[in-house]
Amino acid sequence: MATIFHVALASEWERAQESGAYTTSTLGRTLAEEGFIHASRADQWTAVRERFYGDVSEPLVLLQIDTDLLDVPVVEEPAVPGGSETFPHIYGRLPAAAVVKAIPLTAASQPEPPAAPAPSAVVRTTQAQPPTESFSRIYFREMFFNVLMLCIVLAVGSAGILVGDGIGGLVGVAIGAVIAVAIYRRRHAQAPAA
Repeated sequence: MATIFHVALASEWERAQESGAYTTSTLGRTLAEEGFIHASRADQWTAVRERFYGDVSEPLVLLQIDTDLLDVPVVEEPAVPGGSETFPHIYGRLPAAAVVKAIPLTAASQPEPPAAPAPSAVVRTTQAQPPTESFSRIYFREMFFNVLMLCIVLAVGSAGILVGDGIGGLVGVAIGAVIAVAIYRRRHAQAPAA
């Protein structure tokens, strides 16, 4: 699930819930006028609220949108022609069902509401620790282990061929696979759960 955000007037969001779709592009502009609905990533919406909604006195909500629930394209585009910062633009109506959460916002001058976890996210009470190993080191260690498991299967299979021809080879491969699976399960059962 990719999550994007849209700052909206609470009254417009209420109308969208009644009609089933949200069609406001941005403050004072409709989807029909603009051609798309402006959205933001998690690191962008506060600046959007301050710049475009800073002097709005009526209640605002932050719409948390699951892009997997959209039936229209979302395109990353520069905010201004030739600009380097891109924003997600929703090219069509925003179904109310694609909004997984509507978070009431305080005035732009007040502190942020606490970030809400995604509906399927697990809330942890401990802080995440930075990784102690690089991705490439973990990747190559795992690949080496998998190649080692394949070598065990082939070695036991080869021993089976030496002992009992073709049938012995098949039996050897089966026994080697059982041994490799047992080693694999034991190794991964001891790994700490992430």
